[in-house]
Amino acid sequence: MLIDSHVNLHAPQFDEDRDAVIARAREAGVGLMVEISDKLSTFEATHGLAMAHDDIWATVGVHPHEAKDYADLSADRLVELAARPRIVGIGECGLDFHYDLSPRDVQAAVFRQHIEAARRTGFPLVVHTREADAVMADILTEAQARGPFRFLMHCYTSGPELAEKAAELGAWFSVSGIATFKAAAEVREIIAALPADRIVVETDCPYLAPVPHRGRRNEPAYVGHVLDKLAEIRGWSRDEAEARTTDAFFALFDRIPRPEGA
Repeated sequence: MLIDSHVNLHAPQFDEDRDAVIARAREAGVGLMVEISDKLSTFEATHGLAMAHDDIWATVGVHPHEAKDYADLSADRLVELAARPRIVGIGECGLDFHYDLSPRDVQAAVFRQHIEAARRTGFPLVVHTREADAVMADILTEAQARGPFRFLMHCYTSGPELAEKAAELGAWFSVSGIATFKAAAEVREIIAALPADRIVVETDCPYLAPVPHRGRRNEPAYVGHVLDKLAEIRGWSRDEAEARTTDAFFALFDRIPRPEGA
């Protein structure tokens, strides 16, 4: 089945036609979507989408851009919110040293609280990383040594060294519309070398629309373009790519019941 592992349907870009966007995704064959939390102030909207739709599940977390507003966030609070129905992951969280919208030490401290919450709940951690390869590798290595947790390197565009380290630590990886961009040859090289049984696909909508929709608002209905590019990069048929990414998704998000025939 087609699964969009990372959507931001609570975003204001969808305020005018959210229901139509969800309907188009279903018409395009998307069977499941994971609605991603980026800050606790919008968590009720994120959770509400999952509660309102049988094919949408949700996470709880704070994006590194928002970490400055949640410096006192505790793993206890994340665990408490994760106990709600239809919550299946922790994040999006991590490090973003490109924009530095939050101090780097605060980003790291908040990220560590998310890791602890993932460890305690058994939920997968959805990791955002940008221009922070060395620090990210150090934190993940240190944290895995303290106690295992599962994690997804979402929309992976970092370097090969971090990809290798994360794979060694058991990471899953998600491929986004960036893989279709003409200038993304290095990203495609890394995708070609990722563990075949730990790759999923995403749109990260409303951002990063794949070719042929690049430059427009992204939406879950476009995730098939990402899957087609993944199949091309890996030398898989479309059916094989769909089967492999579906298996990988349910292995990672194992609290989501797998529909019969999927």
